[in-house]
Amino acid sequence: MTETAPMATSARTRETALLEQRTPPRHATTPPPPKGSLLGGLLRTARPKQWVKNVLVVAAPAAAGQLFSQHAVTQLVLVFALFTACAAAVYLINDARDAEADRAHPTKRRRPVAAGQVPVPVAYAVGGALGILAPATAAWLVSPAVAALLTAYLAMQLAYCVSLKHVLVVDLVVVTTGFLMRAMVGGLALGIPLSRWFLITTGFGALFMVSAKRYSEAVQMAGKAGATRALLTEYTTGYLRFVWQLAAGVAVLGYCLWALEEGGVPHTSVLPWRQLSMVAFILAVLRYAVFADRGTAGEPEDVVLHDRALALIALVWIAMYALAVANW
Repeated sequence: MTETAPMATSARTRETALLEQRTPPRHATTPPPPKGSLLGGLLRTARPKQWVKNVLVVAAPAAAGQLFSQHAVTQLVLVFALFTACAAAVYLINDARDAEADRAHPTKRRRPVAAGQVPVPVAYAVGGALGILAPATAAWLVSPAVAALLTAYLAMQLAYCVSLKHVLVVDLVVVTTGFLMRAMVGGLALGIPLSRWFLITTGFGALFMVSAKRYSEAVQMAGKAGATRALLTEYTTGYLRFVWQLAAGVAVLGYCLWALEEGGVPHTSVLPWRQLSMVAFILAVLRYAVFADRGTAGEPEDVVLHDRALALIALVWIAMYALAVANW
């Protein structure tokens, strides 16, 4: 008996050693060491994938049929770059402010600022510089109205980062307003009057996608700990469903009234393309609502790019509206 116990103990010790070799150490979950250059880290923090949202700057000029002159193209490219700079400034300041909290998050800890690739003071400095230079450049090269809108966008987004993202309903309004500002800035840059129906359709269309995204996040995080957005635990899925359904209905109504109002102008085109575009617009909303209802409408650009039917409907709508603007 006295010899068996030491042998058993020795066997258990060997088994424990083997398990320790197979099991990764706890410190493997710590943030990885920073990799890449400082410039690359700054670019990643600016979220290049999100720049596609800034294409909305062409919305008002396209709706007014003033998109293809050399002056319009130059101004819109400049406005796109300035709006991208403002958005990058917000991302940099937000990540610098949340660096400590992001390091404790399983995914956000890999962000360049949280991982140490971009020092916090550098993120603040570059973000602040972009936030000052973009409106100043707009005032110099575009118009005071565009500079004022960019300044308002920066103020609103920074307030969102600090406190407004924790306020029910207000967070939805702020994100929606950001999309609406993108759609308005192109018209301001070219001096195009903005139709009330354009603003209603764009605003509620943006609210539809924003609330559908929140609804999808809430559905996917239901019953799980560690929601990526603190307010997801405050909203109910029923309320978010109500919001995106209401927004979709108002957006469709606004577009129909807009199309019918503009369609009353005498035209020489073969078919009433503007009125016919209502069909494509409604189909696009209904198709997008399928993904919203399933809880898979996480990123609007991903939904549009990965669903062939929705992409085709969008192309048909663009073609119809282009024919209406061209009066063909």
